[in-house]
Amino acid sequence: VQLQASGGGLVQAGGSLRLSCAASGSIAKINNMSWYRQAPGTQRELVATITSVGSTYYADSMKGRFAISGDNAKNTVYLQMNSLKPEDTAVYYCNAHIVPALYSTAISYWGKGTLVTVSS
Repeated sequence: VQLQASGGGLVQAGGSLRLSCAASGSIAKINNMSWYRQAPGTQRELVATITSVGSTYYADSMKGRFAISGDNAKNTVYLQMNSLKPEDTAVYYCNAHIVPALYSTAISYWGKGTLVTVSS
Protein backbone atom coordinates (compact mmCIF):
# COMPACT_ATOMS: atom_id res chain seq x y z
CA VAL A 1 0.00 0.00 0.00
CA GLN A 2 1.31 3.44 -0.91
CA LEU A 3 0.10 6.99 -0.46
CA GLN A 4 1.02 9.56 -3.08
CA ALA A 5 0.49 13.19 -2.20
CA SER A 6 0.62 16.08 -4.63
CA GLY A 7 -0.45 19.67 -5.05
CA GLY A 8 1.96 21.62 -2.89
CA GLY A 9 3.71 24.72 -4.08
CA LEU A 10 4.29 28.41 -3.57
CA VAL A 11 1.32 30.71 -3.13
CA GLN A 12 0.82 34.26 -1.93
CA ALA A 13 -0.98 35.00 1.30
CA GLY A 14 -4.73 34.94 0.75
CA GLY A 15 -4.41 32.43 -2.05
CA SER A 16 -5.59 28.85 -2.36
CA LEU A 17 -4.13 25.42 -2.99
CA ARG A 18 -5.62 21.97 -3.33
CA LEU A 19 -3.71 18.95 -2.13
CA SER A 20 -4.46 15.42 -3.27
CA CYS A 21 -3.48 12.07 -1.82
CA ALA A 22 -4.17 8.79 -3.54
CA ALA A 23 -3.89 5.40 -1.90
CA SER A 24 -2.88 2.47 -4.07
CA GLY A 25 -2.08 -1.19 -3.65
CA SER A 26 -3.95 -4.17 -2.27
CA ILE A 27 -6.54 -2.41 -0.18
CA ALA A 28 -9.47 -4.08 1.50
CA LYS A 29 -10.80 -1.04 3.29
CA ILE A 30 -9.83 2.52 4.12
CA ASN A 31 -11.06 3.52 7.57
CA ASN A 32 -10.03 7.16 7.43
CA MET A 33 -7.63 9.53 5.72
CA SER A 34 -6.03 12.58 7.23
CA TRP A 35 -3.74 15.47 6.51
CA TYR A 36 -1.01 16.49 8.92
CA ARG A 37 1.53 19.26 8.62
CA GLN A 38 4.90 20.03 10.06
CA ALA A 39 6.51 23.44 10.02
CA PRO A 40 10.26 23.82 10.57
CA GLY A 41 11.16 23.35 14.22
CA THR A 42 7.70 22.18 15.22
CA GLN A 43 5.95 18.91 15.84
CA ARG A 44 3.70 17.35 13.25
CA GLU A 45 0.10 18.40 13.82
CA LEU A 46 -3.23 17.10 12.61
CA VAL A 47 -4.96 19.31 10.07
CA ALA A 48 -8.10 17.38 9.18
CA THR A 49 -9.54 13.88 8.99
CA ILE A 50 -12.28 12.28 6.94
CA THR A 51 -13.76 8.87 7.68
CA SER A 52 -15.01 6.26 5.26
CA VAL A 53 -18.57 7.46 5.82
CA GLY A 54 -17.67 11.09 5.24
CA SER A 55 -17.44 12.42 8.77
CA THR A 56 -14.88 15.18 9.07
CA TYR A 57 -12.76 16.70 11.81
CA TYR A 58 -10.67 19.86 11.68
CA ALA A 59 -8.08 21.37 13.94
CA ASP A 60 -9.43 24.62 15.32
CA SER A 61 -7.00 26.87 13.47
CA MET A 62 -8.04 25.38 10.14
CA LYS A 63 -11.81 25.52 10.57
CA GLY A 64 -13.48 27.71 7.98
CA ARG A 65 -10.41 27.94 5.75
CA PHE A 66 -9.62 24.32 4.91
CA ALA A 67 -11.95 21.64 3.60
CA ILE A 68 -11.22 17.94 3.44
CA SER A 69 -13.08 15.71 1.04
CA GLY A 70 -12.74 12.23 -0.34
CA ASP A 71 -13.47 10.13 -3.38
CA ASN A 72 -13.99 6.56 -2.21
CA ALA A 73 -13.98 5.20 -5.75
CA LYS A 74 -10.51 6.66 -6.31
CA ASN A 75 -9.18 6.04 -2.79
CA THR A 76 -8.25 9.70 -2.80
CA VAL A 77 -8.49 12.47 -0.25
CA TYR A 78 -8.29 16.17 -1.00
CA LEU A 79 -7.50 19.20 1.09
CA GLN A 80 -8.76 22.51 -0.24
CA MET A 81 -6.89 25.31 1.47
CA ASN A 82 -8.22 28.84 1.18
CA SER A 83 -7.20 32.17 2.66
CA LEU A 84 -3.72 30.84 3.18
CA LYS A 85 -1.44 32.57 5.66
CA PRO A 86 2.34 32.55 5.95
CA GLU A 87 1.97 30.47 9.12
CA ASP A 88 0.40 27.73 7.01
CA THR A 89 3.82 27.16 5.47
CA ALA A 90 4.75 23.56 6.20
CA VAL A 91 5.28 20.14 4.76
CA TYR A 92 1.87 18.52 4.48
CA TYR A 93 1.63 14.78 4.97
CA CYS A 94 -1.12 12.37 4.07
CA ASN A 95 -1.99 9.61 6.54
CA ALA A 96 -4.45 6.77 6.16
CA HIS A 97 -5.63 3.88 8.30
CA ILE A 98 -6.01 1.09 5.80
CA VAL A 99 -6.88 -2.59 6.07
CA PRO A 100 -4.71 -4.24 3.44
CA ALA A 101 -6.06 -7.19 1.50
CA LEU A 102 -5.89 -10.44 3.52
CA TYR A 103 -5.42 -8.46 6.75
CA SER A 104 -7.97 -8.12 9.52
CA THR A 105 -6.76 -4.92 11.15
CA ALA A 106 -5.92 -1.45 9.92
CA ILE A 107 -2.38 -0.20 9.51
CA SER A 108 -1.32 3.43 9.56
CA TYR A 109 0.38 4.54 6.37
CA TRP A 110 2.15 7.80 5.62
CA GLY A 111 2.81 9.44 2.32
CA LYS A 112 5.83 11.56 1.50
CA GLY A 113 5.16 15.14 2.32
CA THR A 114 4.36 17.92 -0.07
CA LEU A 115 5.72 21.38 0.67
CA VAL A 116 3.35 24.32 0.90
CA THR A 117 4.98 27.74 1.06
CA VAL A 118 2.86 30.83 1.64
CA SER A 119 4.59 34.12 0.98
CA SER A 120 3.57 37.36 2.66
